[in-house]
Amino acid sequence: MKFLLVFIGGGVGSALRYYVGKFFVHTNHSFFNATLTVNVLGSVLIGILFGYFTKQNLVSQNQSILLITGFCGGFTTFSTFALENATMLKNGDYFSFAFYTILAIILGVLAVFLGLFLMK
Repeated sequence: MKFLLVFIGGGVGSALRYYVGKFFVHTNHSFFNATLTVNVLGSVLIGILFGYFTKQNLVSQNQSILLITGFCGGFTTFSTFALENATMLKNGDYFSFAFYTILAIILGVLAVFLGLFLMK
């Protein structure tokens, strides 16, 4: 049952991530904007979900597996983030690498805190 919940949540999260990426391609934004967007949104969402489950004492293992492990895990894209960073380094674009990495980490952590704050 848990495998099925992760499978369903991850599939929905991955599909949504795909459409966010398509949106950025069609609007001619730089390639890492889609990854940064889904990682920050996913961080806010995981903070909201964790904060809500904790606040309401509703820590259902099935809900957590479906939404946090499955959906948020499928929606966010650390492997894509790592590949984009490797590409920037390979191309000698050290400023973009440093800026993007620092921005993604700071915004991701702040987004989790924002989600937790929203659930207070």
